[in-house]
Amino acid sequence: MRLEMRRASGDGFRRSLLLILSLAATLPALARAQQVSPTAFLGAAQTAKAAAPGGAPQTATILGTVKDVNGNVVPNAAITLAGSTGQYSASASANGFFSLSVSPGTYALAVSAPDLVPWTTSVTVGAGDYREIPGIVLKVKAVVSTVHVTASERQLATQQVKLEEDQRILGAIPNFYVSYIPNAAPMSTGQKYSMAWKFSIDPVNIIIAGIAAGEEQAEDTYPGYGQGMQGYGKRFGAALADNFTSNMIGGALLPGLLHQDPRFYYRGTGSTASRIGYAISTVFITRGDNGKWQPNYSFVLGDFASGAISNLYYPQQQRGWQITVDTGAENLAWGAVGALAEEFVLKRFTHGGEAGK
Repeated sequence: MRLEMRRASGDGFRRSLLLILSLAATLPALARAQQVSPTAFLGAAQTAKAAAPGGAPQTATILGTVKDVNGNVVPNAAITLAGSTGQYSASASANGFFSLSVSPGTYALAVSAPDLVPWTTSVTVGAGDYREIPGIVLKVKAVVSTVHVTASERQLATQQVKLEEDQRILGAIPNFYVSYIPNAAPMSTGQKYSMAWKFSIDPVNIIIAGIAAGEEQAEDTYPGYGQGMQGYGKRFGAALADNFTSNMIGGALLPGLLHQDPRFYYRGTGSTASRIGYAISTVFITRGDNGKWQPNYSFVLGDFASGAISNLYYPQQQRGWQITVDTGAENLAWGAVGALAEEFVLKRFTHGGEAGK
């Protein structure tokens, strides 16, 4: 009995001694294990977890820091991820940092903030990935200013009148008093006088007056003027005076006082009958500076006033109220013919200004 007990005690002692020796041998290894960094230990743990059967993570992490072009962080930026496996959103923290846990897959990453240009990229992550997105920089939006420049009515009228004073039939005969702009700006009184003066002294109009005086001399019209150079000079002077008084009174003085537009407005549309009626009617109605149609006192009274003034220089036998009335009526008829020509014929032969466009 005692022998067996001694043997049992001896075995226990040997096992205790082996355990102590074994612990002594492992102490240096334990000491070295205590010196491993927490980060390495966490990485090893994650690696072990990823390698463990059935323990593989099912998500990935996407993170980054949002900054502006000056390198300053952009707080509270909006972060969105959109992909086939889902959509995620978050806001950056006060220091511009964000982190999103997402399912593995490919995503369109968009980062935005007020008054800054959105930043986008594409990112693909797998299970367990820990992906930091570099270079997230938001630029300042360009400031686009739209300036609406509107010409004043006076400036617009100046430009349009300038175009009209370039209009010439066959490139020579002035055709100033026609507007091919349906809603032309009203002319100022000064512009009316300027156009009437330029029209009166235009060299081509002076030449036409000279030709008309030659025809009158050949036909012995106004015989009281006589013949020869003296007779021609009187006829030529009378023709110039007729044109001048008609232009200045009917094209400037009365339109300025009555606030009426001395121009003919080309229509160019509608039936032939309606255009004929419109052209003839412009002898008796005209557009006011207010844009409304009204009786054409300027043209009608201008013709009769010019005829009355001609009594001062026409031969004695061609003077009198009856001749004045007849001449005024004849001028109105010629005005209607001229309006018909402007509406149907002369535009195609007029060059320069709006007619040439």
